[in-house]
Amino acid sequence: MAVNGRTPLLAGNWKMNLDHLQAIAFVQKLAWSLADAKHDFDSAEVAVFPPYTDLRSVQTLVSADKLPIAFGAQDLSVHDSGAYTGEISGAFLAQLDCTYVIIGHSERRTLHGETDEVVAAKTKAALRHGLVPVVCVGETAEDLEKHGPSAVPVAQLRAALDGLAEGSEIVVAYEPVWAIGSGQAATPEQAEQVAAALRPVIAEILGADAAAATRILYGGSVKAANIAGFMREPNVDGALIGGASLDLDEFSSIVRFQKHVGV
Repeated sequence: MAVNGRTPLLAGNWKMNLDHLQAIAFVQKLAWSLADAKHDFDSAEVAVFPPYTDLRSVQTLVSADKLPIAFGAQDLSVHDSGAYTGEISGAFLAQLDCTYVIIGHSERRTLHGETDEVVAAKTKAALRHGLVPVVCVGETAEDLEKHGPSAVPVAQLRAALDGLAEGSEIVVAYEPVWAIGSGQAATPEQAEQVAAALRPVIAEILGADAAAATRILYGGSVKAANIAGFMREPNVDGALIGGASLDLDEFSSIVRFQKHVGV
């Protein structure tokens, strides 16, 4: 656990990659790799976010082998049940023992037109079913030029948390859109600047205790070579990792950042 009391979270967002058989093999090998390296799961939590079709397979493996790896879904419906073709309810995800669900990823906002209002409704749906929402916020290159680094993420987070009960458990992922998949990550200082601006919003809406406990992750071209810099920042509590989370050795190395950088 970090000195601030927040356990770092290293989370792999697989996006639309790996079928259920590949998922089983990957999670098993990841567990073996981390066990061989004597990774302390109490000092850094590990989570994966497979496609929907993999979740039951991952649940079965994690449960049967008692693996210390959390998992979650990449999205959920605002609805609990009903005539919503193609939608997946938070109730179904809870039945699969998901801990987390990603809400408002920039690809959902950009490619599927998800608004701040939809993100807020999905956040409430996640909490309604006992899931921890990983609320994604982040600015485009145009936003950055027009409004500076933190204005858009702060506004997005404020909208997502509007109306939530004090003390609600969430995770926030700051993912500058211009960095995702580009190979060009934000600097640790840029990530810290935005994370430090987001925490007071959490305090304002969810309370000071929740703000102190909430983990804020950085996402956007995270890799083993740059994770250490982010993890040294006081308000950055982990990472939401995309492409690098599909490479077993790379992801394992990211998870073990404490071993090889002495943070």
